[in-house]
Amino acid sequence: MIEHCSPTLASIKTGNLFTYKYESEEELWKSVEGFNECVREKGVSLTVLRRSEKKALIYVCRFSSLERDLKKPGVANFIKKYGYESTDPAYALERLRSRLAQREDFPHEIGLFLGYPLGDVIGFIKNAGQNCKCVGCWKVYCNECEAIKAFARFKKCTSVYVRLWNQGRTVRQLTVAA
Repeated sequence: MIEHCSPTLASIKTGNLFTYKYESEEELWKSVEGFNECVREKGVSLTVLRRSEKKALIYVCRFSSLERDLKKPGVANFIKKYGYESTDPAYALERLRSRLAQREDFPHEIGLFLGYPLGDVIGFIKNAGQNCKCVGCWKVYCNECEAIKAFARFKKCTSVYVRLWNQGRTVRQLTVAA
């Protein structure tokens, strides 16, 4: 988890996804509850978006950042095309979970839940994933300079967090308060 979610734990990214392998439903829900108890007061939450064959797609996010991102200009109109009737984070997450249940791949609007710029999400859709300016955590179609800086911050953060984790820091210690 540290390798995938450090930027969110450090409060420099809205959200991250990772796959969690589990042996039993009880183990999965115990792990989810334990994580949420550990970091909830710091403004971070973990949500199971999809489960299949002893694997869960986990979304770690900062609800305050997600709320801010969903209220950015153009986002409400964009996600409305995909059946989102509100930009309320709890509602939007439920809608995303529902969309994930309907398909094997990822609905493209998931990028907004990860803090990707709207222009890049739209660019990805319009170009079918081709013709991007650069690739990092996502394919960039708009502000290449800003994206490259963000990618470098995320990489540095992950490197530092992995080192601290290996030195014995806990997830709670590594999570920045909101």
